[in-house]
Amino acid sequence: MPLVYLATLHSHMQQLPRFKGVLDRMENVVHLFDRAERGTKSQVRQVPMSDLETLKEHINDEELYEKLLEDQEILQELISPLDMDRVMAGQQSPLFFGSAMTNFGVQLFLDKFCAMGSKPSARFATKQEEGKGKKASHDESFDEEGDELVPPEYEEFTGFVFKTQANLDPKHRDRLAYVRIVSGSYQKGMKVGHSRSKMGKKYNLAQAQALFGSDRETVEIAYPGDVIGINNPGNFAIGDTLFTGNNLIAFPGIPSFSPEVFAYIRNPNPSTYKSFQKGIDQLLAEGAVQSLRQRNDDGGGPLILAAVGQLQFEVVQARLKSEYGVDSVLEPINYTLARWADGGWEAVDKADKDGKLFGIMILQDRWKRPVLLFRNDWKAASVTEEEKYLELKPWSKPPLFE
Repeated sequence: MPLVYLATLHSHMQQLPRFKGVLDRMENVVHLFDRAERGTKSQVRQVPMSDLETLKEHINDEELYEKLLEDQEILQELISPLDMDRVMAGQQSPLFFGSAMTNFGVQLFLDKFCAMGSKPSARFATKQEEGKGKKASHDESFDEEGDELVPPEYEEFTGFVFKTQANLDPKHRDRLAYVRIVSGSYQKGMKVGHSRSKMGKKYNLAQAQALFGSDRETVEIAYPGDVIGINNPGNFAIGDTLFTGNNLIAFPGIPSFSPEVFAYIRNPNPSTYKSFQKGIDQLLAEGAVQSLRQRNDDGGGPLILAAVGQLQFEVVQARLKSEYGVDSVLEPINYTLARWADGGWEAVDKADKDGKLFGIMILQDRWKRPVLLFRNDWKAASVTEEEKYLELKPWSKPPLFE
């Protein structure tokens, strides 16, 4: 059961003028918010829950005061106390409340986050000596989850890309890759290898940034657990590993959500081809949506976008218009779910030849791996159960090596 860690004092979030503060259930202290003039810092007063007289006086709202007492009593009876062992095991989730509009509760959250955060931990990875790479991602000896533990104390630098973003500053069209450091340390100007690049190819990390909201700071050195933003030349994708040393290292890829809506996307204005293509490529690299194409299509055919929900399509179209100045047209496809065939193209060809894929759309993803689109859950479940050699999965991970 999720833990309500900070409970609001207000009765309705929409009634912002009545917002009074938050209750820290761990310390049993109420943080009262005094509204300040625009541009000035709000004042915070801390009152223990045991001091009911002072609390009632400063809340100065009988309804909210009674609501606070009632909510506290209910939470104490119904919600389990904070157990950090369960939190770290993913069995319990702290829940914080506050007001983004008044910037109240944010500092409380950050303080608790720093206090509750775990130290950097080891991660499993696949290691290869340079010159002995495994090219096939379906090699029987290949372990996608990693077979060797990389601890934070490992002397070589390792880190993985968990997010990419374009146009943080629209004036400069910059592209960043966010990297979480696992071991070693980042130092300005260091050269690193890249899990999906050719053996021996190095990238110069000339500059790294620490980002918080719209603020940026140049980073000279960073350690395990830190997150840095590095310039992305277009080669770094979500799930990639950066490393130093003679061993090629790759952490397990980050799976993509299983898409449920699909549509062709077209450029209605041929004169904006380059801008349209650039926008599509950068948004796909961010993971805003996934791309699918007909088999053996190297980029000249129609592009199919795959997403979890319609809103993702709308975001892509809006960003293409606002950031790249191009229009786009979507043509929905009447399929409702996708399955990746880990058995490979030979398995897909066998099932297709045997007539098992009637009414199923056969496509390839950006890594040219087979993807099957189904119209309903029943058909997907039936093929998955009867044609086990296809090894159908509802998600995909980028290949660790190329």
